[in-house]
Amino acid sequence: MKKNINWLYSQKVKDHFFNPKNFLKNKKPDFKFDGYGQVGSPACGDVMKFWIKIDPKTEKITNVAWQTYGCASAIASTSILSQMIIKNGGLKIKDALKIKPQDIVKELDGLPQIKIHCSVLGDQALKKAVENYYQSKKQHKNRIRSK
Repeated sequence: MKKNINWLYSQKVKDHFFNPKNFLKNKKPDFKFDGYGQVGSPACGDVMKFWIKIDPKTEKITNVAWQTYGCASAIASTSILSQMIIKNGGLKIKDALKIKPQDIVKELDGLPQIKIHCSVLGDQALKKAVENYYQSKKQHKNRIRSK
């Protein structure tokens, strides 16, 4: 007997889960990246990897790629975050870093309360990638401080 299972997520979450944007299917991005960040732990179940390309003249993030070992909420959250960052030619680093998990959840038209914590993986991986970028440029004064 087949049961009818209701989808607990918004249509946007469903779209980004089944068709993630800027998701990296290979080992490395097909663009020369300037920063890389990884957060999470395979032991707890969620790992997020994030690559960024930055225009040094404008400090805009012009391209991103990401991979995750995570749930539908983590996948959808990072997919929509990646779009938020690079739309209209990309956000300046400082503006991309202002995106909070609450902004991501709002952009997805919500997440189940028990899954809100999944929206932080992409946010944290982005911060690590920006930190990596600044370290590679020896711009320690611009370091990102995790809270």
